[in-house]
Order: sequence, then structure tokens, then C-alpha cells
Amino acid sequence: MIGTTGKRIGAATAALTLTLGMTACASEDGASGGSESETDKTITMGIIPSWTDGLSTAYLWKNILEKDGYTVEIEEINDAAPLYTGLAEGDIDVYPSAWPEVTHASYMEEYGDDIEDLGAYYDNAKLTVAVPEYSDLESIEDLVGKSADYDGKIVGIEAGAGLTKAVQDSVIPEYGLDEDGWELQTSSTPAMLNALEEAVKAEEDIVVTLWRPFWANNEFPVRDLKDPKGALGEAEGLHELATKGFSEEFPEVAEMMGNAKLDDEQYGTLEDQVVNKHEGDPAAGVEAWIAENQDWVDGLKG
Repeated sequence: MIGTTGKRIGAATAALTLTLGMTACASEDGASGGSESETDKTITMGIIPSWTDGLSTAYLWKNILEKDGYTVEIEEINDAAPLYTGLAEGDIDVYPSAWPEVTHASYMEEYGDDIEDLGAYYDNAKLTVAVPEYSDLESIEDLVGKSADYDGKIVGIEAGAGLTKAVQDSVIPEYGLDEDGWELQTSSTPAMLNALEEAVKAEEDIVVTLWRPFWANNEFPVRDLKDPKGALGEAEGLHELATKGFSEEFPEVAEMMGNAKLDDEQYGTLEDQVVNKHEGDPAAGVEAWIAENQDWVDGLKG
């Protein structure tokens, strides 16, 4: 499985790259408060493409909503900060897989007044610091005194990610890792995954930031380090967030998103279809998943 991972990483990012600019989706004729038949039925969803929870759910909703007559545009954005800004300003209609309870709490504090929470579709998401299964490390506490063995680097993802903030501002000081010479190396999700893949192939030690749910936990032989101090926070829900006024403009869509609930098996098979089995073609992955889960789709309308 590891031999094809490079392709899969590219499938989740470079092969899908569109434009990083954000465009307004609502026309002046589609004023908030009108019925859906009277408004522009175009919905723009914002995602960070390398974060495959958003990638998978955005294409899932695109499939479902376009069959109901909507036009769904997916805007790929390079970081969480501009995504939340676009959501608050109305340039983005929906962020289909946000982490507002813990990971993105600071963004909600800043922009929450201009954002609607349509509900949580998954309720057991969590941030992790992980190592390969062959590592002797069992806990984040075990990193103390080991910085020289790892060049003092925890390999991270995007600088604006909530996971990055949690590790930098909570994990490192809570465990005294800064005093031991550790630092968080920010880059991007694909870069982190490439570094992890290379280390695993060579059976070399590495410490990375990860999260659940995420396909890489099944693709790579990795183990979460225990977090006895709770520095990474509790498990949280993954929510559909919308720009303020969305539920008035698109009440049927808001209701469907509020009804959406995925368990571990459903989420895992969705992401596997999108990222792995149909690499580079998320629409095909979603179509395959829906073929096996039509009852779930039918249940969205109550």
C-alpha cells in the first residue's frame, strides 16, 4: 500500500488544484430571505484540498445538491484563516467540514457572529501527535530528552491550521519540549505526508502531527502518542458552517446538512473511495460511495 501513497497524496492536492482566489456566489437578484426557487441556486463550498475530510464532504454535497438542481462550486483555499474570512464575508457559502469546537475555536471567536453552524456530521474528531508503530515512543512525555535523535523537529502541516496552533501554543510548552530543543516545523499537509512516507520506507524515526478521522492513519503504520496532560484538547465534532443568512436563503439545504450524520464506518469508506480507490477523481469516489449508501442520502430529507 505504501508504494502508491505518493500518487494518493498528489490526488488529494496537486491533481485537484483549481484556483486559490475566492469569488462571491450570490447574485444581487438572490436576496437573503427569498424562497429557494426565487434565488440564485449556486452554492460555493470552501475547502483546503489537502484536508481530506473537507474534500470528501464537499464532493459528497456537490453530488447530492446538483441532483436537486443546485449548482455547487468548490473553491480551494490554501489555509484556514482566509477560508473563515471568506465564509464570514459571504464569499464562501459553506465550509462543509469545519472544526469549530476546539481546533478552530479562535476563528469562531473572531468570525462567529457572521457564521451559522448548521450542525455536526461527525462527533469524534481529534488532533494527534503520532509516530511510526516501530518507534519506542509511547507518550508525548517520552519526547523529553530525545530532541537530538529527531533533529529537534516535529513535522507539522500548514502554519494557519488549528492543529499547528495547538502543538505550538499548548503541547510544546505544556511538556517543556521547547526547553529540550524541540520545535514545530510547519509546511503543508502533502509535505508532512511525504516526509512520513519516506521515513516509514526507510524505517527511520519521525514525529508528525496528524488527526482523526484521516485516511493516512490507515495508510501508514502509525500510532498516536498518549497525551496525559490533555494539551491537544478533547475529541470534537466536525461541523458544516455557513455564511450568515444561508439557512434563510437555502432552508432545504440547511435542513439536509443538519440531518447529516456519519459514523466511523461510513466516514471511513467515504474517504477511502475519494482519496484512495478513485485517486484524482473525487466525484467518481463519491458516486461509488453513494451507490452503496443510497439510504443515507435518502434520509437527509427526513
